Amino acid sequence: MHLKKPLWSESSPTPESDQKPPYAATAVGEMVVSLNKKRLNREVTLALQVGLKKARAEFSFLRVRGLRSILKFLRSVAESDSTINLFCYSQSIPELQVMSSPSTDAEVALALRVLEGCCLLHWESTIFAHRHKAIEVLMDILSTRGGLLEQGACLDALISIMLDSSANQMDFESCDGIEEVAHLIRDKQLDENLRLVIVSF
Repeated sequence: MHLKKPLWSESSPTPESDQKPPYAATAVGEMVVSLNKKRLNREVTLALQVGLKKARAEFSFLRVRGLRSILKFLRSVAESDSTINLFCYSQSIPELQVMSSPSTDAEVALALRVLEGCCLLHWESTIFAHRHKAIEVLMDILSTRGGLLEQGACLDALISIMLDSSANQMDFESCDGIEEVAHLIRDKQLDENLRLVIVSF
């Protein structure tokens, strides 16, 4: 779900004879800003509610659809500071916190992309990741799931979780993360794109 531009943001130029005095223009401007903020808040809330409802559904195809919806939403949110701030605020509301329990390969990859986006947009998500031992989970995924899709998403998620987070970096070290990554890069059949991501470590 992409955030839409408000209809009132594309108003046509006003003739000089119809222009309002400065105090009126200021009042109108403040009203537009207020309406825009309320609209964005409603859209952020609705996008998260719809995406999370599907992501927690019983059937896999609905969960995949929900995760894709959340991922598109995060990409849209990243376009401006105002929507990033609204998303960060939404993550203080338990019902809107982005959480999922993926099972299929496609769900795992999408869920990891969602996790990556959350940590890049919302710094406190790295704290939540540490509390839920996300590094251990990611290292387990990296060592047990051999698919290119999952491994690439897993490596990107690891980088985003450890960015400016000493706690997660220590978790990575305690899980022998460097050794696991080194083991991967020694694999002659490793995809070249994955090899480039591993160099980031």
